Amino acid sequence: MRIVQRLKPTCITGAALCLLAVPQLKAQNKQDISFEQAFKGKASNITVPLPAVKGWADGEHYIEIRQGQAYSIDARTGNATVYTAPVGGPQVEVRNNDIFYTGNDGKTIQLTNDKEQEKNPTLSPDGRYVAFTRNNDLYSVEIATRKETRYTNDGTDVIYNGWASWVYYEEILGRPTKYRAFWWSPDSRNIAYMRFDDTRVPVFPIYSEKGQHGYLENTRYPKAGDPNPAVKLGVVPVTGGATVWADFNEQDDQYFGTPFWTADSKSLWVQWMPRGQDNLKIYSINPQSGAKKEIYDEKQKTWIDWFDAVPFLDNNKGFLLQSDKTGWSHLYLHNMDGSLKKQLTSGNWTVKEVLEIDQKNEMVYFIGRKEASTRFDLYKVSMKTGALTRLTSGNYHNIVSMAPGGKYFITTYSNLSTPAKMALIDNNGKVIRQLGDSKGPDFDKYNVAKTELKYYKTRDGLELPMTISMPVHMEPGKRYPILISIYGGPNAGTVYDTWKQTPVTQWWAQEGVIQVAIDNRSSGQLGKAGMNYIHRNLGIHEIEDYMDATRWLRSQPWADTNKVCITGGSFGGYMTCMALTYGADVFNYGMGNFAVTDWQLYDSHYTERYMDTPAENPEGYKKTAVMPYVEKYHGLLRITHGTMDDNVHMQNCIQLIDKMENLNKHFEFMLYPGERHGWGPPKNVHSNSESYRFIYNNLLDKPFPAAFTK
Repeated sequence: MRIVQRLKPTCITGAALCLLAVPQLKAQNKQDISFEQAFKGKASNITVPLPAVKGWADGEHYIEIRQGQAYSIDARTGNATVYTAPVGGPQVEVRNNDIFYTGNDGKTIQLTNDKEQEKNPTLSPDGRYVAFTRNNDLYSVEIATRKETRYTNDGTDVIYNGWASWVYYEEILGRPTKYRAFWWSPDSRNIAYMRFDDTRVPVFPIYSEKGQHGYLENTRYPKAGDPNPAVKLGVVPVTGGATVWADFNEQDDQYFGTPFWTADSKSLWVQWMPRGQDNLKIYSINPQSGAKKEIYDEKQKTWIDWFDAVPFLDNNKGFLLQSDKTGWSHLYLHNMDGSLKKQLTSGNWTVKEVLEIDQKNEMVYFIGRKEASTRFDLYKVSMKTGALTRLTSGNYHNIVSMAPGGKYFITTYSNLSTPAKMALIDNNGKVIRQLGDSKGPDFDKYNVAKTELKYYKTRDGLELPMTISMPVHMEPGKRYPILISIYGGPNAGTVYDTWKQTPVTQWWAQEGVIQVAIDNRSSGQLGKAGMNYIHRNLGIHEIEDYMDATRWLRSQPWADTNKVCITGGSFGGYMTCMALTYGADVFNYGMGNFAVTDWQLYDSHYTERYMDTPAENPEGYKKTAVMPYVEKYHGLLRITHGTMDDNVHMQNCIQLIDKMENLNKHFEFMLYPGERHGWGPPKNVHSNSESYRFIYNNLLDKPFPAAFTK
């Protein structure tokens, strides 16, 4: 459940039923979308696709896919030429368990040929080698000769070299790594890697019903308070030889974050935290000796998040950090010895991420939430003067792709009332040309639902955003059901001033459902200062914020107070279960999917970041579990879970179901055999259909349309 600011759609099940849209009376001579347009992919031409831009070939040319062919587009002139090289440069991939390499000439060669499975092939910066793991050991293969080099020999079912232990993959290194835990030096001469020992990590059995006897998938999963994997960080020469281990004691109760090589490859910088996660240090590791030197030390009273990047300046002129130690995420320029050179940004707003550093002109380009917490803009800040310039304009939310070097950028921009547009802009904010507009030719022929941004106040006076989408055919004096779709996890807000209209949201607006999304105080709208409220009480402030927002919704003349439903998955599933128990006087219905129900049952790193250990915070764990509040439950909760969920174990919903049965509470439950944390085809078809059925039966009091089952 690692959280980054990009994450988690506001949806009913997984990403299948994104719900947002607002008030509009039926217009003269306009039509509704059909069932086939909403659910079967039939075109309505309300919106049309934007150009398929796939990044940049270089600082002057971006890549666009047209009818399956890649083109290099001159940013200044718009001239297009066929782009024959692989998009993104030379590529390596695994096919039938072996590694294949495709060069810029488009030719593909096979690099390995054995019965074992190779994983995470990663090209060296100089393009000569591919590093990978096999059976939990680390290898490389030279492309020209196909000569393999084996770096480790002790991989087992509990020892992993260059392959992450589960909790590191999920919470620290991140899912995009696909368990990869090795890093090339910029000069391609060395590989840094982590070695994990899961011997002490408790085994959690996950049952599969497959076959005559079924089987158990035994996973090493540290729950809150459990022993974590022992971790070592080492560096090995690409030519092979002994690993040089960084000077840490692997038996200490500690965590290591993603390491970063300095630009000159002479040092490996390692992020370190104690188990309490309230102190982050960066150490410089000597690759030849393993000796460490402290570079940076940050402490916070609650918790600290890992750095996703540590950009270095050329010629050892310094490095950039993005820290939220003031309560808001900002940029800090440091000298190479760790001393602070200059704070580049400040104020009660958030820097999201750095996109590019123009070292020649000493300019940093970054995404921030300065104009409004519900929108992202592109800015540049001078490392020399600290002058800050906004490069995007208007009241729009921006998704930006920056050219290498920072001369140009492409932004996809929209707001709740404006379908997405795409523009090419230079680094002074001047529009070079518009690239596309997704507003379709038939936009004005339909009763397109509209979404409105509102703000609500919490019981302790905080102001937070929500979006509301009213039915398109509202009748005066009639009350309508409310469907609230949330996620709710720390720094994972879903309320943005961006176009979110889809055919499915349009359908529910036509059917008469008020669709709402709400952010709570920990969502990122109020920066780290807002997140700090939840420390040692994960879930309580959040559900109370949702209750405050929903009480306001219930007080409106158009609200049917007997039909208020909330839905979400994962952390959103937890919030849903809390809503129907802790918040039972506010919420009537809920669809809780693959939900945490007790933080003692979730993994160590994520849970303890916010809660500390169960031994340190026993009352907090009792207070934030769902089960103590089941006696208050009197609505209708639909629970779903995958039987082989290796993230939020089905144990969570089983313990909740056990409590509800013992108290003779009525509920609905649907399990999905063999599915993990969320599911795709074919199970998602059934899951979506059952969610739609729940809405018709309980919110709309209408028969479930037969078209959904065909």
